[in-house]
Parts: sequence; structure tokens; C-alpha cells
Amino acid sequence: MKFGKEFASQMVPEWQEAYMNYEFLKTLLKEIQLFKQRNRPAAARSNGLRRNLTLYRAFSGLAKRGTSPRTETGSDIENQVILVNNVRREGVEGSETMFLGAADEGGEYELVYFKRLDDEFNKVLKFYKSKVEEVMEEAAVLDKQMNALIAFRVKVENPRGWTNSLEETTQLASDVAASRAVLLAATPSAARASRRAAMDVIDEESSSSQGTSDESGDDNQDRREMELVKLKNQDYKQNDIRAIRPAPLEILQHVKFNTSQETPRSTIKGFLNIPNQKDLKFSKDNLKRAEEQLRKAFVEFYHKLRLLKNYSFLNIMAFSKIMKKYDKIASRSASKPYMKMVDNSYLGSSDEVSKLMERVEVAFIKHFSNSNRSKAMNILRPKKKRERHRVTFSMGFLVGCTFALIMALVLIIRARNLLDKAGRVLYMETMFPLYSVLANLDMEMDPVTQDYKAITELLPFGLVLLVVVIMLCPLNIIYRSSRFFLLVCIFHCVLAPLYKVSLPDFFLADQLTSQVQALRSLEFYICYYGWGDYKLRENSCKSSDVFNTFSFIVAGVPYWWRLLQCLRRLYEEKDAKQGYNGLKYLSTIVAVCARTAYTLNRGATWKLVAWIASIIATIYSTYWDIVMDWGLFQRSSKNRWLRDKLLIPHKTVYFVAIVLNVLLRLAWMQTVMNITIFSLHRQTMVALVASLEIIRRGLWNFFRLENEHLNNVGKFRAFKSVPLPFNYDEDDDKDE
Repeated sequence: MKFGKEFASQMVPEWQEAYMNYEFLKTLLKEIQLFKQRNRPAAARSNGLRRNLTLYRAFSGLAKRGTSPRTETGSDIENQVILVNNVRREGVEGSETMFLGAADEGGEYELVYFKRLDDEFNKVLKFYKSKVEEVMEEAAVLDKQMNALIAFRVKVENPRGWTNSLEETTQLASDVAASRAVLLAATPSAARASRRAAMDVIDEESSSSQGTSDESGDDNQDRREMELVKLKNQDYKQNDIRAIRPAPLEILQHVKFNTSQETPRSTIKGFLNIPNQKDLKFSKDNLKRAEEQLRKAFVEFYHKLRLLKNYSFLNIMAFSKIMKKYDKIASRSASKPYMKMVDNSYLGSSDEVSKLMERVEVAFIKHFSNSNRSKAMNILRPKKKRERHRVTFSMGFLVGCTFALIMALVLIIRARNLLDKAGRVLYMETMFPLYSVLANLDMEMDPVTQDYKAITELLPFGLVLLVVVIMLCPLNIIYRSSRFFLLVCIFHCVLAPLYKVSLPDFFLADQLTSQVQALRSLEFYICYYGWGDYKLRENSCKSSDVFNTFSFIVAGVPYWWRLLQCLRRLYEEKDAKQGYNGLKYLSTIVAVCARTAYTLNRGATWKLVAWIASIIATIYSTYWDIVMDWGLFQRSSKNRWLRDKLLIPHKTVYFVAIVLNVLLRLAWMQTVMNITIFSLHRQTMVALVASLEIIRRGLWNFFRLENEHLNNVGKFRAFKSVPLPFNYDEDDDKDE
């Protein structure tokens, strides 16, 4: 694989704009190469065999015993191509390359190349320094968290020897303080100054100038030396004890538990301005919870350090590769001085990230893996999982089976002429909404028993019950982790806005807004099998006021959840866009309820209300889909009517998606306009419109996720934030 492709494949997707633009610099080198080929002398273009000129140089010899270091001679300095200087602009360190061959033929092309090369290097250097500063700040925060965790662990587990070592340290500190006081009282000021400079040295001249005899001075000097040696040994002993004993418990007096706003209780506290931090309760459960949170924080932090180190390595490699290409194309020797500058820069010489990685490894091995290095490294550096395509294959296989069954259904209906049978209307009003058309096409009851077969009538209910059982199955089968994740997201949607809104939560809520007809079918399941006679296909659901009331509720609940999520984000993020997005869902709730009322009651008034509400909601939602959710129709975009960054190279795809989204948005107005195709039954039209809405939602999902990814790229968001267990008092003071 060529380096350009390898370089692109190894990039952190969210940081791709911060990497060196290798492909663009290659295009500049191609321009230099084309110019040199156009202006090469005719003699140089001949294809005749030419011997290398190095064959005619003096032989360097084989028996040289040693060589002196090569120094730059006057000719070397004269043959220099570039001069690289370190500059500082607006407080930011960078480099500036002076190209000395600008007067040569084609030198303007090389001048442009070095100018862009400097821009790329300064961009990479600035980004790298900013990220290193970020990780150093995070490291300081993790240091404080670890001190609190160790003190908390000591308080909970109360290890043996802790009390004795603490008493010993206290007694030793008092002895040292007393000895120091006696020594300072008997030591001249000059001697004290000398001792502060070096503990094992005593200034002879200072001690001899006290006006006493030489002998008594020598005795005093020996006594002071002994005191200093004793004091030094006590200091060393004290330092050793400090090194082995746990963190001081005084830290716990300034620490509280962090309770992030991720539960209904914490959300209500935050809304009522009740502090979320709570006093420490020294229990093993709290210790385990704090250790787990810090463990996740360390893993995420180490992952960030690895990517940052890889970022530095890849960019240095890219600069080396591009300069070697330049030397080859321009027949110059500029790579050595330029790469010397790169190696000496902060990008190439800083070892802060490497040292920090080593310290993180040591701390993680000691505190989170019971000193098991292999276990710790497997957690910090997990092996890449083998890609499996079972889900993709299964999805494609099932979609193909669905289309095949639909075609078989159509052919069976045509072949048996089922549309002309007497039980057609009853079947469409009862069995068709149960989505069992693929399992049961019986439209006539048994002439002997005067009812329908119980097994075939209960089959739809059995299928739904099977899906529910699989979803709630606690056994580790059929993608348990994925099922649990889905259930958690559904739970967060149901209890909105009491949970903090994340991407999976509001993304799932958006999917549910396209499943209104499916939710209504579930409502019909409950009514049909609970209060109807399924053997005779009789029910009174449509005439029940309770059923009709719940039809309104079920139709508006998904949009209501999404509205509450927007209000939660508006409260937390103070972003006006979330408020406008909430108004969109509010208008949709009004439109859905108006259409439901018109479907149940009919009448000119309800039709007019449904028309107006549907038109407003359709225009509002279509605009929001294209402009806000997809990020298209940007005025200043270099891609007309689209956006600057596109993942799909063919722009036509985006325009086709826009047209399809508008047309499929209009499809749901069929319930108001009463449009029928080929004299299809109303239930068939409802199912067809619901299917088109699912297709539209799938189309929306692709471009919505594309825009979300590009937003993360624009803000360099490559990592998720991990909540920390402890909160210091000074952090509260800073927030205030």
C-alpha cells in the first residue's frame, strides 16, 4: 500500500483536518515535476545510455581506520537550498523556511511549495501542542482523583500497619522538629545558609569567626556535624515512610462524591438548584463504584495518549516522505535540514506523551489490575476484534426474503382471486392490521364449526409475544448486550426529560416517530385479542371511546418524547436551535392529532384543520431535515446548494435524496387527501404510507449520521467524556 493511502487509513477521523495535507503537497510537487519536464534541455531528454557521473570520482578507499566528524565547508553552505528559522507569531511557535533558489528557473513553484509546507507544519505543531496541554491538564485532574481514591480505599479497608505507620510518622516529625529547633538555636546564620545549600557541607570560615578558641570551635563544629548527620538521616527515614504510606486522609475532608445528572433524582436536584455532590459514605459499594469510574477514565485517557502519539509519528513520517519526494523531483538536498528542524521541534522532541503513557501504565497495573501487567495491557490496549459480517449478511438475506414473500403474496391473491370474495372487507378490517397477511390468507370460516381456525388466528399474537420474550430474555444469547442497550435507550425515551439526552436516545426517539402506525397496530392487538372474539373475527375497537382516545395518545407520544428531549437540551445547553426543534415536534403533534381526529370523525371542519396543520408541519419538518439535520443548502458552500464537506463523491446523490425526502414527506398527507391507488382498501393505503415513511426514515438516518460525523470532525471531538467520582471543594469555588 502506498504511503498516502496508509496515511489516510491511520488518521483519527475526527482529527483529519489537523493532519498534514499530504495529497495537496503531492499535487504541488507534480506541478514542479511537470515544469521541469517541459523545460528540460533536449540533450537531457534523449534516451541514450549515460553512465553515472559518480563512476568518475576519486575512489574513497577501503582501509580507512576512522573518519573525523564531517563539518560544513564553505561549499556546503553555498549549496544549501533552504534555511529554516524558528519564528514566533502572535505568541505561537512555528517555523519559516527561506527558499534560496527562488531566482532559479521554476523557483516560484518551489517557493509556493515551501510556503504551503510551512503552513502545514505550523498547523500540525499548533494542534499537537494544544492537545498535549489538554492531556497534561487531564493528568493533573486524574492525579487528584487517584489521591482521593487511595485515601478513600484506606478509610474503607483500613489496612494493617496503617495506624502504626501514622503514629510513627507523627512521632518522627515531632522529633525532627525538636532537633531542628535545637540546632538552629546553636548554629550561626551563615552555617544555616550553607546547610540549606548542601546538607552535608559546613562552612568552616563562618564557624571560626565566633571569637572563641580554635579547640572549642573544633568541638562545637564536630557536635554540629553530628547533629546535621542525625537530622539528615531522620529526614531520609521520614521520606521513606511517606513513600510507602497511603495518601493522607485529610484529603477526604475536601472531597465529595460527584453525582452527574444522569438519573431522574439528580435531574430534579439540578433543576431545583440543589447541589448534586453528596458527602462521602465509606462503604465498599461506593469504593467499587469509584474504582470502576476511575478505571474507565484511565482507559479512555490512555486511548487518547496513544492516538496523540500516533498523530505525532504519522505527521513526522509524512513530512519525511514528502521531503524525500521533493529531493527526488527537484534534484536538491533539502530534506536533511528540514527534517532536522522537525526533529528538534516540539513535535519531534517532546517526550511528555510517552512519559505520561508509562506513568499511566504503572498506575493502572498497580491500582486496577492487582499488579497483573498482562491483564492491564489487555485492557489498555485491546486487540482489534475480527470483523464479522453475520449481521450484514442476515439483514440482506431477510430483506431479500421479504421482497420474495411480498411478490408471492401478490401472486397468490391474484391467482385465487381473493379480492372478490365475500370475507374481503372483514379480513381487511381485522386481520390485515395485525400484519399477519404472510401467515394467514383465510377469508372464509369453517362451514362446520362456523368459526376460524384458532391456531392461524393466534399466530400474529404469538409472533409479537415471541419478539417481546426475546427482547427481555436475560440469557446471554441473541445479542444480549445490544438488546440491553436498546432497552436502556427506550427507558430513557419514556422517562424524558429526566435523563441526560445523548445521541442514541434522541436517535431512537426519531425512529419511533416513524413507527406511529406500528404503535397503533400494537394498540389494536391488545384490543382485538383482549376484548374481541378472534375466532369469529369480531371486535368493537373502532366504536370504543377508550380505543379512539388512545389512538390520539399513541399517535402523539413519540413526538412528545422528542419534544421533551429538546426541552432538556435547551435547558442544559442554552442552544436556541433546540427550542426551534421542539416547536417542530409540537407542530407535528398538532398535525397528527388533527389527522387522527379527521380519520375518526370526518367532517369539513376537521378536514380543514388537518389540512392546515399538516401543511405547516410538513414544510417545517422538510426544512429542518434538509437544512439542520443534513446540513445542506449552505449559502457560502463551495459545493453549490450543499455543504463544504461531502462523504459521497457524487453530488447528484444529495439532490436525489432531497427530492425523495420531500416526496415521501408528502405521502403522509394521503390520510387527509383520501388518495387511493387502483381502488385499494384504506388499510392497504395506510400500510403503504407507513412503509414509505420507514424508507424515508432510513434515507434520513444516513445523511443525519453523516452530518453528525462531520460536526465531530469540525470540533475535533474524538473521545467521549467519562464522569469522575470525586469533586474537590476548590473545583466548586472555581465554578462559582
